[in-house]
Parts: sequence; C-alpha cells; structure tokens
Amino acid sequence: MKLKLPEFKTEKELFDHVVENEDVLFAQAKMAMKFADGIGYSSTPLVNDLVSKGLSVDDLLAKDSIETKLIINTTNVIDSHGDMHVPGLWDKSLKENRKILHLQEHSRKFSDVISRKENLKAYAESVSWKNLGFNFEGKTEALTFDSKILKSQNEYMFNEYAKGNVDEHSVGMQYVKMVTCIDDEDYPTQKENWDKYFPMAVNNDTFTGKMFWAVTEAKVIEGSAVVMGSNSFTPTQSIKNDPQPTESELKEIAIKEWLKIPKAE
Repeated sequence: MKLKLPEFKTEKELFDHVVENEDVLFAQAKMAMKFADGIGYSSTPLVNDLVSKGLSVDDLLAKDSIETKLIINTTNVIDSHGDMHVPGLWDKSLKENRKILHLQEHSRKFSDVISRKENLKAYAESVSWKNLGFNFEGKTEALTFDSKILKSQNEYMFNEYAKGNVDEHSVGMQYVKMVTCIDDEDYPTQKENWDKYFPMAVNNDTFTGKMFWAVTEAKVIEGSAVVMGSNSFTPTQSIKNDPQPTESELKEIAIKEWLKIPKAE
C-alpha cells in the first residue's frame, strides 16, 4: 500500500507501527484510489508478436478500429507499492461493475477514454506466465481486457497500439480486503501470512524487503495504458484488425454490388 508512513530509525519500529495501526492503515487504503503505476519490476517479454494474420503496422493504421487483448494486471507479483495481488481478488467486482473503462494513463477525461461499454470486455483468466511471454514457472491470474479501439474515440492511443508501442498496463482500483505479511517471528499473525503468501510470489527471489501486503479482494475501476507500471508484467498480448470493413471498403462493396444489378435497356 502506498501510504505516507512516518520515518523510523529501525525496522522493528516500522513493523510495530504497522501492526499496531493496521486497522487505521487499511481504512485509509480503502478510501483511496490506487493507480498501479510507478517504478516497477521490469522484464522484457520473451515473445512480442503482436500483429496477427500477417498484417503490417501500416495495414492496422489504415483501419478504423482494431481488436486488442490486453493484460491489465497479473497476480503473484510483489509490486513496487509493496502489494501482491492474490488470485480471485477481482471476482466479485467483475460481476458487479458494468462501467469499467479502458483509459489513457488513468485520466478520466472524455478525450482520454480508449474504449468502454460494448467495445470492452473485462475478465480474469488463469494463464501460464510463458504464454504471456515471461520466463516464470506456473500460472498467474490475469485481469484481461478485450478492447475494441476506435480511431474516432482516441486516435493517439489507436496509433500507439497499432504501432506496438504499449508494453505495459496499470489497474485503477480500490482495496477491499488485504493482510499484512511480515517475515519476523515477533509478529505471529503477520508471519503466518508471510509464510502463506510469500512463496506464491514469482519475484520472491529478487524481493529484498521483509514486509508486504497480500490483497485478497479489490474493486476494478479501470485499466490504463501506461509508460511504466508498478507491475510491469502486463503486456499487450495481441493486436489484430477489426473484421468490420472501413468506410472506403464499404463504398467499394457498394459499387461492386451496384455493378451486378441488371440495368434496364
């Protein structure tokens, strides 16, 4: 949780403060909106084959819309906020929230909406890390957007996706349930949480801290295209053209159909 904590001289003072004020800290976190972006754990996907069906970037840019599959968030990663999202955390929210948005950099301006409503399908799916292009063992639960991006909606982001420039995403969310995990026997409850959740983190071999928060339930508000996320294992998984014909293609079809019509003599 990215909360403003007092400065402490020792690690024990920090742990004491967090444990003694856990209810207050959790209440503060639930009142705030979390934007999961910042300086995160960076990793380059093993696979970056975004354009399907042999279409070039120029082909995509010429279209009026493109179909994208986007990984907005992945579980089992301790991010730069000190959070690890646990599989199942989105289940309730995805059933209840029908107004999820696909945004540009968490901006809630009309001009920064990328897709919404009938052009956006949000869901969680269990997928192997290797299928996402990362060299981890096992699976993650990916918060996924099937987003139909219209050039007329947000031309700038349409072009960025079509060019393959969007490598990371970020979820705009609200905490609902979380637990503190501390690697210290002096805090038995928090140590039990650590022993339960820390082995689940795919980046536990590089995490050097002794405290993090496991988030077991959260509300998803939106998913954003970002330059750098706190969880960077959130790629654009695929881009393809929308099978719907463009305006110029519709005109060509209409002309061809008209030519087929028998003419009166």
